[in-house]
Amino acid sequence: MKVEIFDRRVRKEFLEKISIIATLLSLILIFVDIPDCYKLIAGGVFFLFLVCMYACLWYRSNNLESVELTIEGSKVLIKTGDIFQQPEFKAIAFNEYFDTQVDDKIISRQSLNGIFINEKFSKSVDELDNLINGFEFEADEIIKTDVQRNGKSTQYKLGTVCVCDDYILAAFSKFDLKNRAVITMPQYLEFLINFWDNVNRIYAQKNVSVPVFGSGITRIKEHKNISDEDLLKIMLWTFRISEMRFKYPAKLSIIIHRDKIDSINLLDIKSAENGF
Repeated sequence: MKVEIFDRRVRKEFLEKISIIATLLSLILIFVDIPDCYKLIAGGVFFLFLVCMYACLWYRSNNLESVELTIEGSKVLIKTGDIFQQPEFKAIAFNEYFDTQVDDKIISRQSLNGIFINEKFSKSVDELDNLINGFEFEADEIIKTDVQRNGKSTQYKLGTVCVCDDYILAAFSKFDLKNRAVITMPQYLEFLINFWDNVNRIYAQKNVSVPVFGSGITRIKEHKNISDEDLLKIMLWTFRISEMRFKYPAKLSIIIHRDKIDSINLLDIKSAENGF
């Protein structure tokens, strides 16, 4: 279980609800008299009610699928879902070359990146390439333009974004000599800081949905066992220290894949809201 049965936060919520119920019962019993022969039964029923209520609160805490936070004035919704089903802008992680070759060598068909290119993007791969090539990148976002490798030859700074219809493509991962997506923790932090600042520039007061970056097949060097919950906390921390601020009613949504929610304690995330 993600939340222990006597977790202090569950107990706190339980006691708050008891306080309300006790106040209401006190007011009712001023006007209603319970016969002595029924007091024991009423007491037993009330005790069972409290046990059931506590069990429900504990069960709900273990099975939270969404929480809403306020971080530096911005609304942040963390929820289970499908990134492709979200409204308005949706962020998809690409590599540092914005490759579009889905062949299980450059891009895996099973990755979010591969599914986007093969199944979800409404245009052809050639049209996607034209949109990327025609996007107005900042001069300092382009590192090299003649890299000798399989795939595209232009290398972009981590965190660089490209808007294609209602998708935000983000240069997220480095590629090693075996065409494996890798990234170090300093590079991960660099990506997030740059990404939030670039989203702040282009979001145009629209809602933005992002996955838990690094939760897929990308390897974070020297942190192979880092959990999805830790990655989520890092994302929230970098969001707080960045310049990214969503103006009402726009908000940020972080989408957790349904297969991953069992490993993330959203009650902990909500409790640490002011610490991010």
